[in-house]
Amino acid sequence: APTPSSFAGMDFLAENNLCGQSILKLVSRGNAIVAELLRLSDFIPSIFKLESKEEKEKYSFILPDFAYFQGPDYYEKNIDQNQELQDRDEEFRENHIEIVTRFYKVFESIHKYVMDLKRFLEDLEEGVFIQQTVENVLLNEDGKQLLSESLYLYGVMLLVVDLKIEGVVRERMLVAFHRYSAHSSVDSNIDDVCKLLRSTGYQRSPVVRRPSKYPEEYFSRIPISELFVEMVIGRLRSDDIYNQISAFPSPEHRSTALATQAGMLYVILFFSPNILHNQQAQMREIVDKHFPDNWVISMYMGITVNLCEAWEPYKAAKTALNNTLLPGNIQQLSSRVFGRVPLVSKQVEDYLVEGTLTDEFVLDNIAKLMNCLRDSNSTIRWIILHTAPVADFHKRCKQIRDELCVSYNAQKLFLLLLNTAQFEFLLKEMFKKLLAEKQLKWEAYKKEGAERMAELGEVFSGTKPLTRVEKNEHLQAWFTEMSSQITSLSYDDSTSAGRKISQLIQALDEVQEFHQLETNLQVKQFLEDTKRFLIQMLRTINIKEEVLTTLEIVADLSYAWVLIDSYTGYMQGNIKQRPALVIKLRATFLKMSTALQLPCQRIDQAKSPDLASVSAYYSRELVGYVRKVMQIIPQSMFIVLHQIIDILTNRMQEVPTRLDKDKMKEAAQLDARYEVAKLTHDISVYTEGVLMMKTTLVGIIKIDPKQLLEDGIRKELVQQVALALHNGLIFNPKAKTSELEPKLKALSERLSGFRRSFEYVQDYVNIYGLKIWQEEVSRIINFNVEQECNSFFRQKVYEWQSIYQSQSIPIPRFPPVDSSVNFIGRLAQEILRVTDYRTTTYIDQINAWYDKKTTQELVNLKLWEQLKDAVDVFGLSAVDRLFSFMIVQELQTFLKYLTRFLLRPGAPFLKVIAAFGQELSNPERLIGGTASVDKEADFSGTQQIL
Repeated sequence: APTPSSFAGMDFLAENNLCGQSILKLVSRGNAIVAELLRLSDFIPSIFKLESKEEKEKYSFILPDFAYFQGPDYYEKNIDQNQELQDRDEEFRENHIEIVTRFYKVFESIHKYVMDLKRFLEDLEEGVFIQQTVENVLLNEDGKQLLSESLYLYGVMLLVVDLKIEGVVRERMLVAFHRYSAHSSVDSNIDDVCKLLRSTGYQRSPVVRRPSKYPEEYFSRIPISELFVEMVIGRLRSDDIYNQISAFPSPEHRSTALATQAGMLYVILFFSPNILHNQQAQMREIVDKHFPDNWVISMYMGITVNLCEAWEPYKAAKTALNNTLLPGNIQQLSSRVFGRVPLVSKQVEDYLVEGTLTDEFVLDNIAKLMNCLRDSNSTIRWIILHTAPVADFHKRCKQIRDELCVSYNAQKLFLLLLNTAQFEFLLKEMFKKLLAEKQLKWEAYKKEGAERMAELGEVFSGTKPLTRVEKNEHLQAWFTEMSSQITSLSYDDSTSAGRKISQLIQALDEVQEFHQLETNLQVKQFLEDTKRFLIQMLRTINIKEEVLTTLEIVADLSYAWVLIDSYTGYMQGNIKQRPALVIKLRATFLKMSTALQLPCQRIDQAKSPDLASVSAYYSRELVGYVRKVMQIIPQSMFIVLHQIIDILTNRMQEVPTRLDKDKMKEAAQLDARYEVAKLTHDISVYTEGVLMMKTTLVGIIKIDPKQLLEDGIRKELVQQVALALHNGLIFNPKAKTSELEPKLKALSERLSGFRRSFEYVQDYVNIYGLKIWQEEVSRIINFNVEQECNSFFRQKVYEWQSIYQSQSIPIPRFPPVDSSVNFIGRLAQEILRVTDYRTTTYIDQINAWYDKKTTQELVNLKLWEQLKDAVDVFGLSAVDRLFSFMIVQELQTFLKYLTRFLLRPGAPFLKVIAAFGQELSNPERLIGGTASVDKEADFSGTQQIL
């Protein structure tokens, strides 16, 4: 029968291995769930937070937390008895049921994940997977990785949920789903989901203290086998489960090599709080191995934790970590790491000098180059993590960080990151090229070497004349044999070929020495060429894919997935000064894209359909960051554009058609024209900087630099135009004279300047200026009128649902300054105010409104021309649409009032209509002029109602 060790050697991930495939699919699902949680956390409807007083008054009763479950009848009864609450509840359901359902599904998937994990562990113990147990799965390399990841990912889900979706918000979402949808879902296990994800009391706020026994109580809501947890911790404690130490052989880099499993261990230890509290020996072992020189770690995709704060409540963990946090140790560490920055910076810069990284140099010095990369990456990692403001609300954490920041120079570290990324990129590209051409080059070198030996054989045979070379049959046979030996070398058997090549090189050295062949320069040159070709063959056959694998491990930047944003300012500042720096930034973005391997690797191995959506999410996040960094170029271009427009509009005069000769120099305005030319050249330089980036594959999304530039210009245009419309259309309702016309005139001049600048610059940046202008202005106005008209709809169109909103070119939203949502509403309200029927009179013959008191003309047809100049045809259409909704609302209100008060059975108004009908049916009474007393009474009753 197979022994546990034989199972440990099996291909655990083979398709016919049911145990391996089951746990692989589970881990794959876990990574997909975390990605969905992160994705949805950006789309939490603000209404669930009930942050404003108005929202609390309006929605607190229909959006209760878990207090609802203590008396659901009370809530439902009150809603049913209140027509206003009923309408509001129904409106809320129609607008939010889709997003609430999606949140519930991801919450439910967390519960399903942990139940499937428990079931898998039970199946292992019960022998469902033949002759496989937890023990022998943990002996297998893939098995111990997957079992550890399965538990770790469950912990990550719980922590991410609490970090990204506040407890009370979760409860409101779960209650909303229960009220609106739970009855329609037969398989729903909402009770269990609610128990698992009820609020923990944790809030991500420096003023709110961490709840007692958090997060261990949270982790114990669904208990996991203690034996399994202890075995996983034991394996992580003692092993290098990902074999990373081989990529970081130096003892100085040990904590960097074990960083991935250190983050896993941090999470998994919360499943066994007894170790954190009481097991001092185990905690000392864990800290000595994983945290001897670091205390800020990356938990998952850049979510960072400061152990000084996180482990404070745990006695054993705190005591063990105190050795690392001794002031003397911190000082020694910081001086060592910060002292390494100028050294590795100089090394990397020297390697990046043009012409240094040749094929021969790389192949001869690969060990030295890899050591340089290890030093630079571990230095960058330590500084980025330990100088980041993680847990700054904690006094000791802030004190330690402040001490470290004394020696910290962010600009120098940023340049080191930039140069290291460029160095890695060049090295990767060279190795990919060398690997692709490996066999062809090897065969070419072999052919050249064999031919040289064959020619020397012919020379010593006496048949091929060569100056001062005598016939030597012994040397002829020897060189001919050498030629056949070189020809017989096999590329497929690299080990044997490498050994044989070394022997051949040694033999060539010996024959040169013993037969005094160095006296003949031509023979010596042949021998040297052959040796060179053999050495090249040796180098070529030693090119292994393992170097690229090690390079990927060493270059990992997933820990900075979030923290890299703190260096955005340095990136933008350097780009602004030197647009050509974009080339190195491209390498940095590619370095960041390697972080996608962490969440996507298992999904890819499991061949899960989730791969596309998870890859797309992380790729979009990274592309969004690339756009954010590169946005400095369009911003800088627009600053230059404003200067150009100022010169063209205010300083430069048009050249007259007729001009006196002595005034020609003055009319030429050379200084102003030179300034415009210089500024235009600056714009061209910025454009060239972006285009240097080349087409780049970031994750699974291809970035086209030309499209990136156009999108950046569109984004900046949208920001500027939206801000101009917002600021330009704010009115004072108490103003004695209308501000409408002067505001429209000022706005028209401002937007006209934007448009002229676009027409001027479009040729220099190779874009269609007018097309972009019309598309973006229409999008801004259509989006704003859509949001303004939401108040008239029962089913609203939210920002993230709008067809006019874009993730890459977002339309900004500004806080309301009055009862209107945005500038479209304010413009419409101002038009209504200046043409108010109570204070103005409209004269149809001259198409104008006059003040009733002063008879002064207030508004005429020029207003509509000014309106068109300011907000274009799109704006006129938007105002017309808003007025149409207002008219419909007024008519509906009037009809509702008419139905409710005047047309109800027995209403006086109906009596008046009936009496009037009787009068009309009796012409004689009408002619006689008689009127009944009852009718007069009815009219008086109607007057009271009206």
